[in-house]
Amino acid sequence: MSAQQPSPSVADAPPPVRPLHDGDDTEGVPGGDVPVPDPGETGASVWRVAGDPLVAAPGKGVLSGSQVAVKDVFAVAGHAIGMGNPAWLRGAPAEPAHSAAVRALLRAGADVTGIAHTDELAYGLSGSNSHYGTPPNPAAPGRVPGGSSSGPASAVALGLADIGLGTDTAGSTRVPASYCGLYGLRPTHGLAPDTGQTALAPSFDTPSWITRTPQLLDRVTDVLLPRRPAQPIERWILATDLFALADPSLRLPLQDAARAWADRLDVPLQPREDTCAAHLEEWAEALGVVQAVEMWQVHGRWLRTHHEAVSPAVAHAVAAGENMPTEYLTWARDTLSQARTALAELLPPGTALVQPATPTAAPPPGPAGAGLALRTATVRLVCAASAAGLPVLTLPGVRSPAGPVGLSLLAAPGSDRALTAPFAPHATTPRPGSP
Repeated sequence: MSAQQPSPSVADAPPPVRPLHDGDDTEGVPGGDVPVPDPGETGASVWRVAGDPLVAAPGKGVLSGSQVAVKDVFAVAGHAIGMGNPAWLRGAPAEPAHSAAVRALLRAGADVTGIAHTDELAYGLSGSNSHYGTPPNPAAPGRVPGGSSSGPASAVALGLADIGLGTDTAGSTRVPASYCGLYGLRPTHGLAPDTGQTALAPSFDTPSWITRTPQLLDRVTDVLLPRRPAQPIERWILATDLFALADPSLRLPLQDAARAWADRLDVPLQPREDTCAAHLEEWAEALGVVQAVEMWQVHGRWLRTHHEAVSPAVAHAVAAGENMPTEYLTWARDTLSQARTALAELLPPGTALVQPATPTAAPPPGPAGAGLALRTATVRLVCAASAAGLPVLTLPGVRSPAGPVGLSLLAAPGSDRALTAPFAPHATTPRPGSP
């Protein structure tokens, strides 16, 4: 996914936004109390296959009573992996065993409700799939849910599941969490178990998870990540140069929401105007180069024989990595190494950087949601964490008439638990200016 210069028309300025406040978020255990729609009304666009449950937990555990929506890139025993493409599904065998992440959730007492749709080949940020449609976004009706972990995010937002097990390569969980007003964690790269997970670009792929409440997100984190000591987060950096990348009408409300969260958690918030925005165009381009090469390495052989079965945009994205010049790939890898060094200096242990999760609320389906300008602006906001393998907590920020827009907290590698634990006592989002 190569970065391009965004046009000024990334999004028309929406009406004034309001911060999420107490009562806007769902409460309760395990996943929050939300109206549960008739599965028949939404099932085809959310689930590839579902049950009651599809797989029951073998016993009780810390996640008992929770239902999981599994992105269609993870192995679920007895079912094929579909990767968001019917031709892939037809040629895929039934999996003999659960993926490591699915197995861990089951052992912790969660039931698997179903296998949820993904953007085709897990490539995309909108949540639209030319073969299966677009899962609904109840937080922004008529707009996309975000992708590529679209089905799990939609299932959680709809109340059809409590936990969405997804993946994040370059924003595939952070974008849906932002668009749907949910909590999400992209863990430190390499920390979560990925056995039994079909890859997109292994240097950046990681399992990830979405919930309606921070309490459940913290419990899932305890289940899926190894127990390692982490320095508590003692200060936040308010990256004003990154807030400047959001739609103009969202910038100040999002910063107000960040301050309200910092007040609620009693953590110092330090504004800073020169974090990493000046480097994001270069980092995003380098990320896109390496991602394209790895996508071709993983899926190129299959694409050669199934080219007509893949939507043109996805086929083009995969094929872009076939003949990448060696010197360009070398530049990209060197650039990503420089990004990791710069971010390590910016984010020592105990520090988190707060930024907009996405530049706008969810767009409607169609050209507006798939446009180059919006995708470019979004990739710039998500590329730093992907480039450096950083953990990212995404949480509700503001709600505009177009829908929610989240905040993301980035921290040093291995700081995953330090990110999620402070939020667990807080079921609702604070009102800016209030304790």
